[in-house]
Amino acid sequence: MTNTSMNTQPQPKPWILGIHAYTPGKSKASDGRALVKLSANENPLGTSPAALEALEAARGEAATYPDPGAIALREALGGLHGLDPARIVCGTGSDELLNLAAQGFAGPGDEVVFARHSFAVYDIAARRCGANPVEVADRDYTADIDALLGAVGDATRVVFLANPNNPTGTWLPPAEVERLHAGLPAHVLLVVDEAYGEYVDPAHQRAAFELAGRHDNVLVTRTFSKIYGLAAERVGWAYGATGLVDVLNRIRGPFNVTASGQAAGIAALSDQSFVERSRAHNSAERARLAEAIAALGNHGLRAVPSEANFLLVLFEGELKAETALEALAGEGYAVRHLPGQGLPHGLRITIGKSADMDRVIACLRRLCGEAA
Repeated sequence: MTNTSMNTQPQPKPWILGIHAYTPGKSKASDGRALVKLSANENPLGTSPAALEALEAARGEAATYPDPGAIALREALGGLHGLDPARIVCGTGSDELLNLAAQGFAGPGDEVVFARHSFAVYDIAARRCGANPVEVADRDYTADIDALLGAVGDATRVVFLANPNNPTGTWLPPAEVERLHAGLPAHVLLVVDEAYGEYVDPAHQRAAFELAGRHDNVLVTRTFSKIYGLAAERVGWAYGATGLVDVLNRIRGPFNVTASGQAAGIAALSDQSFVERSRAHNSAERARLAEAIAALGNHGLRAVPSEANFLLVLFEGELKAETALEALAGEGYAVRHLPGQGLPHGLRITIGKSADMDRVIACLRRLCGEAA
């Protein structure tokens, strides 16, 4: 046998080696102490009691494969949002669906476009299928529609837009999303990632669905991990034209949403009072934290305007983000430092319980030399 290679082990595709694995938010201090996790944008109110009851009831189905098509969950989603269940596909969190969108419509030599300071998974999704990630300059931590459109070329196949954006929290109104779509060629897929969509004013929550309902090249993704408090169950979903959904169904994992996840998702959708309480709590506590940061502006602190369940706090003066990170850990809190996403001067702080926000605010005030 002729030895055609000097390799002594299987070699990955070259584009795989360009991936930097996703880094989750920390939950422990450097000395191993458990911290209150304000680093992963989880719901501080927990999970709907109805969803918890459904999870408990689903334990008896552990030996049985789940419904591969998540039919009942899709019907519940369609009923709540006024959408055709046939145009919905469910996934292992919205992360699976974001990766499948890139895999299904882009490949080696193609380009996947997204704004700077966007969700880290977009770069991974592009590289995973051999496509080239194209990161486009933003405007004061907000996606710049003109810059995104200017980056679209012959090789572009997918454009990702997180709205609200993670990790900045910024949000583009429906007219701007429409403008982005209007400037794209029909063969380019626009993925509107609405993981934090339920935190936005309900008056604007249907806009992306309506855009996807009118066009064949728009996919909207959402998740149960945030406002529904089901992060551990890994349940996400996407809505789009039947052609898009067909592609995702062809390549998604079989039985990709667990029986317990499907049951909990259905129950969570039935408890919209929990969603409303979560949104109201988030809005009030986010405003309170933003006001406290604004009061420290003369010390170089600034909060990026957010429509999500977190604030990106920028440290642009003498107080450094690293110093605040350690001080907050000393107070028992884990927040997200983001040097890997070009934000070494920023801390993303999840909105927690009221008492947690009291302590975070007091810590930041003390660091700035202000009375706590």
